[in-house]
Order: sequence, then C-alpha cells, then structure tokens
Amino acid sequence: MSAIVYLNFDGNAEQGIEFYSEALSSTEVKKVKFSDIPQDPNYPLPENELNMIMESSIEFAGGKIMMSDILPSMKTVTGELVKGNNVLISLVIDDKQKLEEYFNHLSVGGYVIMPLSNTPWSSCFGMLVDKFGISWKFNSDADKFLDKVISNKQ
Repeated sequence: MSAIVYLNFDGNAEQGIEFYSEALSSTEVKKVKFSDIPQDPNYPLPENELNMIMESSIEFAGGKIMMSDILPSMKTVTGELVKGNNVLISLVIDDKQKLEEYFNHLSVGGYVIMPLSNTPWSSCFGMLVDKFGISWKFNSDADKFLDKVISNKQ
C-alpha cells in the first residue's frame, strides 16, 4: 500500500503539472483532460472546463503526486478551493544532493520557511512553500530519527 499526495487546482493544474514535473525531474507524466472522456449529453460541461485536468500523475524518484482541477461548475458541491497549510508534501530522500536539487527547484517563485540545514532530527532538513501555495518538507533521514527515538523509548 502507498499513500499518494493529491493536489487540487483552481483551473491551473496544467501549470502545476509542468512545474512539478520539471522541478522534480519526473520520470513519467500522465494526464487526462475532461475533453478526453465522453461527455454526458444530459450534463455537458461548459466549453471553458473541457480543457481542464480531470486526473494526472507525475512520478519521480520512487514518488508520485496526483493533480486535478476543481471545475467551477462543481464548486457548489466541492466547495471553493482554499489555499492553506492543510496539504504538505514530505520528501524523505537519503541522497542529499537530490534533496537539495528538489529544494532549489521548488523554491523558485515561492518562499523558504527553513533553509536546508542539519537539525537534531535530520542531517538535512528544510521547509518551503512553492509558488502554488503548497507546503513542502525535506528530510534526508526521517526514518533513522524515528527508529532511534522509538528504540530509546523501549
């Protein structure tokens, strides 16, 4: 079983896919627009929504992020998209050079909360918010820290 981060966008998922694909050196990108599937003739989508992203995924370094647009015509059901700190992506990668590369790419147009640094819980930890308002944590050895603390409690 795996947990996958899923990001919703307000009509700009295509830009998000391009940004994250490049920033994370994706190995595979899949995307389906609403126009790619048959439309229900009883409930046709407005023309401006057909080119929005229905479902997409990018794969990188063993990870995956999925993304889609929230359709304006569905907001009465789904609610308005609110940017905030309720979504956070945590990248745990032993390769500090790769971690630093991802950190630098994803910080473009966003802002750094905590630069990559050595902390008591990680030899390379940092946090940032990217240009789409998504919060990211970077950790080179989260599992080692968790295992150490847990074994010390026993």
